[in-house]
Amino acid sequence: MSLKFLSPPRSAANSPAALATFLSLGALAAQLASVAQAQLPPVDTAAVIKQTEAEKPKFAERQQRLLEYRYDLADRPSPDVKMSLGKPIQTGVRAKLPEGLTWDKLASLTPEEIKAKTLWPPGFYPLPHPHHETGGMIFTKVQIDELKRQTGRDLTRFDLDYDLPQHFLPEFPAPIYLTTRPDLGDVSKGQLVTLANYYELFKDCLNPKQLDGLRLLVTPFPQQQFNATDDRRSLHPHEGVSCFDCHANGHTNSSTHTVGDIRPNEHRHRIDTPTLRGLNIQRLFGSQRAMKTVEDFTEFEQRAAYFDGDIAMAAKKGVNPLERGSQVQFMAEFQELLDFPPAPKLNLLGKLDPAKATESELRGQEIFFGKGQCATCHIPPYYTDNLMHNLQTERFFKEVMINGRKASADGPIKTFPLRGIKDSPPYLHDDRLLTLEDTVEYFNLILGLKLNQQEKTDLTAFMRAL
Repeated sequence: MSLKFLSPPRSAANSPAALATFLSLGALAAQLASVAQAQLPPVDTAAVIKQTEAEKPKFAERQQRLLEYRYDLADRPSPDVKMSLGKPIQTGVRAKLPEGLTWDKLASLTPEEIKAKTLWPPGFYPLPHPHHETGGMIFTKVQIDELKRQTGRDLTRFDLDYDLPQHFLPEFPAPIYLTTRPDLGDVSKGQLVTLANYYELFKDCLNPKQLDGLRLLVTPFPQQQFNATDDRRSLHPHEGVSCFDCHANGHTNSSTHTVGDIRPNEHRHRIDTPTLRGLNIQRLFGSQRAMKTVEDFTEFEQRAAYFDGDIAMAAKKGVNPLERGSQVQFMAEFQELLDFPPAPKLNLLGKLDPAKATESELRGQEIFFGKGQCATCHIPPYYTDNLMHNLQTERFFKEVMINGRKASADGPIKTFPLRGIKDSPPYLHDDRLLTLEDTVEYFNLILGLKLNQQEKTDLTAFMRAL
């Protein structure tokens, strides 16, 4: 309801009837304002904790059943391909196929046939949040444990835990490389950077403005699930979360969330926390929001995403507006120093040096720029076009509800850089692809490439070298 009369109509300003009408409207407006400002009944935190702790095993089991139905979750590390600090990557296609089907047979079918016969692999549907109906930020166990050890701050939720096995996640803590000091290598020195150690680690390689930007990135601020009110998901009142709680060491630990800009809840996407490496060459921010600067993203992340897009909750729980000219700019300046990991097989233009690459990697490069059509979107040297693309995956399946998440159209998704991609599993915007082999099979279907097994193997080998 909207009330348009702010003053009596001029033509009837002296009319008793008009004046009475105006006064009654004024009284109604005051009554509506009073109702709007009335607080909801206080949350009984103890009752919420008791109820959700009782429900927690049921939803954890539901998610585990889904993961086991969709994927081969075995720990099968590569014997020779490792992330930047030595963690082996996981190998092989992990998405399961319907019984009696092969990847080649599936690739021979049209999208219409796959949809009509319900043959879309379960692991290629959107992946729900660990408890999609509840949603919210959820952190990996290694992040929770290390943060608690260093600072005493506990990011444990009493209602749910993270779902994907650690062997599918990025190495932790990840190394930090700076564009300004490549000679230093990993400036984190093997430590998770927090408010407790950032100054000692970076005081000699950052200027004061950049150092203060880093301070803000590791400073916790109130958030929807972690705050000091009675509406929270931590056992005790909480100071909040920091940017680097998800983007650990300026990279990613694959902590997840549900997007704040899609409604209703069943259509909200699980978020794969992307790496911040190479932020200086990117021109779109947010997997789908298409913000044009990292300053915009940094400023509005706390005002919106931290509180699921609910500005009323943000005001109640303690939104922290950042000052654009100093705080936001300082944070952005540090983020733009984060470099990609070394790629010794690439030349200055981002292509393979034939003297250093294997035959399989070189064949994979030819496929990447040829039959695979990968370079249409992933352009060297950083392997992104800084655009958004709609893969229209809904061509392959009928809408279906999966653990509270309606599998439907994803819409446009930004092209993430592929430089250093082996360091950033799992893949796609919602973690649904566990390995690079899964990713190759996915796009082989999406783009109708008809790659044979050798071509798939070579393409994977090339991406591991980026």
